[in-house]
Amino acid sequence: MIGASTDTGTGAYMAVAEAAPPRASLPRSRPLAPTTTPHLLTTRIVLAVFGLGAAAVIGLAVAHAPQPVILNLPLTAHIAGLLAGYAVTAMILMIARTPLLEHNIGADRMSRWHGILGRWTIALIVVHAVAATLGWAEARNLPITLATGQVLQMPGLPAAAVSTALFLIVGIASARSARRRLRYETWHAIHLLTYVAIALAFAHELAGPDLAGHPEIQIAWSIAYTLSFALLIRYRVLAPLLHAARHRLRVTAVVPEGEGVVSIFISGVALRDLDAQPGQFFRWRFVTPRTWLTAHPFSLSAPPADGSLRLTVKAVGDGTRALRFLRPGTFVVAEGPYGAMTERRRTRRGVLLIAGGVGITPMRALFESLSHRGGPLTLIYRAPTIEDILFRRELEAIARQRGAALIYWTGRSADPRSAVTPANLLAQVPDLAGRDVYLCAGPALTAATTSALRAAGLPRRHLHCEEFSF
Repeated sequence: MIGASTDTGTGAYMAVAEAAPPRASLPRSRPLAPTTTPHLLTTRIVLAVFGLGAAAVIGLAVAHAPQPVILNLPLTAHIAGLLAGYAVTAMILMIARTPLLEHNIGADRMSRWHGILGRWTIALIVVHAVAATLGWAEARNLPITLATGQVLQMPGLPAAAVSTALFLIVGIASARSARRRLRYETWHAIHLLTYVAIALAFAHELAGPDLAGHPEIQIAWSIAYTLSFALLIRYRVLAPLLHAARHRLRVTAVVPEGEGVVSIFISGVALRDLDAQPGQFFRWRFVTPRTWLTAHPFSLSAPPADGSLRLTVKAVGDGTRALRFLRPGTFVVAEGPYGAMTERRRTRRGVLLIAGGVGITPMRALFESLSHRGGPLTLIYRAPTIEDILFRRELEAIARQRGAALIYWTGRSADPRSAVTPANLLAQVPDLAGRDVYLCAGPALTAATTSALRAAGLPRRHLHCEEFSF
């Protein structure tokens, strides 16, 4: 069925005004067979593993401290320094894009953890530097300026000081107020300084009093760093290059979908082997003089087919605006597929899909492809006006063919009749608490919808959402 409105005069809920197109008008494709993978990891398991590692690092610092143990400046410096070094390996693992973590935990959650841990890492580095310098001044009975000069003359300390400065620069550039003023490309270039900072600090870590003289610990520490960087290189450098060589992805067409929105069709060889699922995304790098430096995360906007992939892009910056001018034949390097917002997350028969704006892209793919388990399937599409609806004819055709409910929800968020509230959601989907809910929208709408869904009785474990921002 196709959803009806309650008040078309105000635009609070807009009905589908046109008849759905005939069955033949829906784009035909042969969907790739989904691969079901058991969830080997959960958020609690991953956090527990990282927590146990941090506890072991603290234990290492305490074990090497003078007895009886006193929490003084030297011990504070040792604990903070070791935790910062350990946190670096965890940060690298979180953005290495290993399939086990990406598919089970979710790329957005790993990115958020990476950002949170990055702030803690910088704080630990500062605490380590300050506590170590103050401890040296206290032990030698020196003024802080003279103690600082002596510390910086120690082996490995000049490089460590430069490393600290680079971490601070990256931290400042990553602060929310600074990110709003920076182009993504500028922020990304600054963020790459993190790798230089890690390299400069590594010798100081191995020479520290907790690792020096303990070759077995130094070897274990080096192995942890080697493995984390090996995974980073394997999945963020080698995998895209291997995919490019094997699948030979090319742009076949760029089709306007709406104001500032285009769909990009990509062809290739043996795309079935990518094991891409509806709801997932790739990081796309289009090899042209204007766009090759940046990889953009875009979801698939249609189920993958044997010889074709489709993604849909909204122009929100210089990089995405340039994609409107891609020419057929443009070479594409793709990292992925990534993301956990797929049918693998589904546990209930009924499903509610909620999309906001260009967030319709993964929802449209799921709307067409989710398997029928005898429960209702509903798509709510939130947009400012009915003219902002993307894929309207396609969505209506899918709804008609699948017997699904399609609800266009338009109007100003300040209007109580069109605001995302528990009452308004329940008016449209009374049984939402008994369904799996998939959500993709901008940060503000995601926060409002998540709050409304929880207040309407939806258990947190049945809400599947991925949100991306830099």
